[in-house]
Amino acid sequence: MKYKIGVFGSGANNLSGTATARAAQKIGIALGEQANKVIVITGGCTGLPYEAASEAAKSGVEVWGFSPVFDLEQQKLFAPDDDPSIYSKLHFVPKDVPFADNQRICMKYRNVLSTAACDAGIIISGRWGSLNEFTNLIDMQKTVGVLTGSGGIADELPMLAKKISKAGQGEIIFESDPVALVQKVLEALERQSSTS
Repeated sequence: MKYKIGVFGSGANNLSGTATARAAQKIGIALGEQANKVIVITGGCTGLPYEAASEAAKSGVEVWGFSPVFDLEQQKLFAPDDDPSIYSKLHFVPKDVPFADNQRICMKYRNVLSTAACDAGIIISGRWGSLNEFTNLIDMQKTVGVLTGSGGIADELPMLAKKISKAGQGEIIFESDPVALVQKVLEALERQSSTS
């Protein structure tokens, strides 16, 4: 069985070449070294998740994208600089979903499906959408690795988690080293599978 690990974070496409983008790439490379153990899941977007997923795909990792649009043609418009061929599976929003004419709602629909499909998730930087993915993962009792020092919501989560933790939530792993974070997430998944 392969672990499905989601990579979530800022979808901003102006991060290319930054230290945060390099950290996302390191996460993808580390996941790529586990190609026989993992499937990578993203929200089918640009930015940091794409940086990680494209690096993982280079090593033969199966990558699933959960897009907030309806078909491949719209995906190419939504993420024009990305290569959709990195995705082994690309899931789209059904055209008859309620509120299909509201892209913000379609993005949240995509967030629920992508996080539900994961065994664990990794958060890199991010804003409101990444916070939504984080809360989905936690409420669904999934392990969540947070790359601290990557900016955005990832750097706010250690303090926030202290204030709003509750019984029955998923495990949170805070780590500033991208490679160590991947290793710790995998160790947590292996620990959980050995006790279930």
